[in-house]
Amino acid sequence: MSNSFDLIVIGGGPGGYVAAIRASQLGMKVACVERENLGGICLNWGCIPTKALLRSAEVFHLAKHGAEFGLKIGQVEFDFEAIVKRSRGVAGQLSGGIKTLFKKNKVTHIAGEAAFKSANTLTVKAPDGKIADYSAKNIIIATGARARELPHLKADGETVWSYRHALAPNMMPKKLLVIGSGAIGIEFASFFNEFGSDVTVVEMMDRVLPVEDAEVSAFAEKSFKKQGMTVMTSASVTELKRGKNNVTCVIEAKGKKQEITVDRVILAIGITGNVENIGLEKIDVKVDRGHIAADGYGQTGVPGVWAIGDVAGPPWLAHKASHEGIIAVEKMAGMKDVHPMDTGNIPGCTYCRPQVASVGMTEAAAKDAGHDVRVGKFPFIGNGKAIALGEAEGFVKTVFDKKTGELLGAHMIGAEVTELIQGYTVARTLESTEAELMHTVFPHPTLSEMMHESVLDAYDRVIHF
Repeated sequence: MSNSFDLIVIGGGPGGYVAAIRASQLGMKVACVERENLGGICLNWGCIPTKALLRSAEVFHLAKHGAEFGLKIGQVEFDFEAIVKRSRGVAGQLSGGIKTLFKKNKVTHIAGEAAFKSANTLTVKAPDGKIADYSAKNIIIATGARARELPHLKADGETVWSYRHALAPNMMPKKLLVIGSGAIGIEFASFFNEFGSDVTVVEMMDRVLPVEDAEVSAFAEKSFKKQGMTVMTSASVTELKRGKNNVTCVIEAKGKKQEITVDRVILAIGITGNVENIGLEKIDVKVDRGHIAADGYGQTGVPGVWAIGDVAGPPWLAHKASHEGIIAVEKMAGMKDVHPMDTGNIPGCTYCRPQVASVGMTEAAAKDAGHDVRVGKFPFIGNGKAIALGEAEGFVKTVFDKKTGELLGAHMIGAEVTELIQGYTVARTLESTEAELMHTVFPHPTLSEMMHESVLDAYDRVIHF
């Protein structure tokens, strides 16, 4: 194997492996260096295995409510070890699939840890300790990110878990504290709550899911509390007193302190980029607050060195990383009409119960940006398919510019909204206005009809509510 390539990608996650495959499609000789498993955090310890866990929770929930659908199921029990085993099996199957894709697309997979020797040369230490240098005209940094910790909030894998520990837990906690109510924290809270854990969520901001539209956050919090969760907002955990098999958590809210003793704690307070030990200081790549500075094409400012995905900053989403990888590769290949990343068109999804999905500006952000807005809403209870599914909880909200009709943002909470949101994402990409959305025919009976009705509602034309 020659050690010289047109492109070397550091990291085989959803940004790295997609970039490598696209580069090979464009005729480049490509290698991808990965120190652990192909697929990265998303596939092995993030997006995919969590969705497998949450699917088990969803089926368990439906089975418990079988009588509502005319089904006699009897006592429903769960095997926690089997649930976790299924999740790990799904991740393993997909990781193996990436190896097949690399072989099909003639991408060289190099196992090991890479560090810059110069701007176009990497030194890679293989798992067996052997060291070799590899060179390329272009190098993409796609090293991802890891869970953020604070001096007083550190995971130990025993009583205090990061998301990785929570994906392969050593027990089912009777009492659980989740610190942070972003997508990661809320998904784990939802999972463990479904299987009977007494869950408390602590959020430093004034509402759960703080990046979402305020109405969605309020609806979600009400739903979580109805399901039995304790939600504490405008609160922070100031100390963790670790016992042999429990943790006493000191929580401060509104100037008052209280202590809660739980079996386990999950830390979900954000992530930080993997920028250490890859030799960035040797090539003068700029690092800003734990992430590599790069432009909309992934260019770092050092010729031939690119950065994509979580290591390059928010939003920390797998699909954003994949798209960044394609943009970077097509830009370096000299393709015409390559557009820089527009994060305003990146949808976000949270797979709790009820699901949450959004794209574009919240109503508050649109107003802060100076837009005069028209807002439409349509509830699940007004949709025939939702009622038939037994999923009448939630709503769809759309935000338009009053003057131009531009779709500024869309926000949903309810069953399967993580699948529905792509319709609005396509609309924003095509720069659709309310006119195109109103004239689009939506199939009946479907949940997607609520998307149409929400648009109609923004213009006082709603039919079914």
